[in-house]
Amino acid sequence: MSATNAPFGLRPAYHPSGLDRATVLVGGIPSGYANQILKGQPVKYNSSGQIVPAAAGDSFVGAFAGVEFTDSTGRYRVSNYWPASQSLATNTVATAYFYSDPLIVYEIQANGSLAQTAIGDQADLTDVTDGSNVTGLSQARLSTTLVGAGSSAQMRIVDIAPYPGNAWGDAFTIVRVTINESQVQATVNAF
Repeated sequence: MSATNAPFGLRPAYHPSGLDRATVLVGGIPSGYANQILKGQPVKYNSSGQIVPAAAGDSFVGAFAGVEFTDSTGRYRVSNYWPASQSLATNTVATAYFYSDPLIVYEIQANGSLAQTAIGDQADLTDVTDGSNVTGLSQARLSTTLVGAGSSAQMRIVDIAPYPGNAWGDAFTIVRVTINESQVQATVNAF
């Protein structure tokens, strides 16, 4: 499994409380927003209080989960991704869904091999805009360039994803991570 390069973005694995519910943001994406937003893609709040894709290195709020909207032809749509430049029907808004709780533990595939010594270390995301507008899924990955003690990056590695065929040192290790550079919580340095 982790010998194959098959990224899937940020996928919620669990929350310590057992609840990993998506946040609902009415009017969460502006009509005509020019970039696609894919399921599992890291998102951040913009200055208007709407969500937009986060870039590698940005503080962000969580992972995109989907959207509901009425397009300019009057067709109601439910989608796991926001199509680039989608216009909305007059007097309607897009309702965005995204995971925003900073305690959620996500799974993500690394862009290379990680060893067990990576637990507790941090890394930024990479390929954050990659993905498919056919499946609507992000192909964001975790960089294998770790920041080390005293530094900070977007994600903190907390464990390996416990799947058959996924082991530390595999070519494309799938790990469990938490958001370290959150827009809604203080950043914590690597230990």
